[in-house]
Amino acid sequence: MAKRFLVLGANRGIGLELVRLLRARGDEVTAACRRSSAELDALAGVSVKTDIDVRSMSSLEALATELGTGSLDGLIVVAGILRGTSLASLDVDVIREQLEVNAIGPLQATAALRGCLAKGATVGLVTSRMGSIADNTSGGSYGYRMSKAALNMAGRSLAHDLKGDSIAVVLLHPGFVRTEMTGGNGHLNADESATGLLARIDETTLATTGRFVHQSGEELPW
Repeated sequence: MAKRFLVLGANRGIGLELVRLLRARGDEVTAACRRSSAELDALAGVSVKTDIDVRSMSSLEALATELGTGSLDGLIVVAGILRGTSLASLDVDVIREQLEVNAIGPLQATAALRGCLAKGATVGLVTSRMGSIADNTSGGSYGYRMSKAALNMAGRSLAHDLKGDSIAVVLLHPGFVRTEMTGGNGHLNADESATGLLARIDETTLATTGRFVHQSGEELPW
């Protein structure tokens, strides 16, 4: 049976590939982003919503009103940014921007769209292994690491708070993916990462809600 998904941050990279995969298997997909792309516009049968910013509660609430109550079986938040921040050149404005987009943004989006999530729905939050405190063996990347650690905490709390509504949450590390964000560097192509991410979303249940997992299925340390 076809499911109904909303992908936030869907115009390129992993988000775009998730939209492709969902459509290919017959699911209904709403693709939301600040600006569309030629690749997204070329996908048949996808409802594209632009001017949606995870930092803008008004844009998220307008989207929620348009989608309607109980209209989604899955919400996937991919939207995020990566900015270099080192101890030698610390820029708190750059750190603050990453916290707003990568941590507060997905939390705000989930809160705004909560009413759209049907009973049994799943929320997939794309985070990063770089947000793991236990796995930090190299330091640096202050803004990105801090923002993803904060997102992990938000996701864990969401798992508790949404369980009573029969909504499961999974925190997803996509792997080191060759995208525009990574400058084309990485170990995986976006479609390979998206395939693993979707498998992790599909297997998530209320019994496993709140996990922090690699797209490969590996459980990650907090």
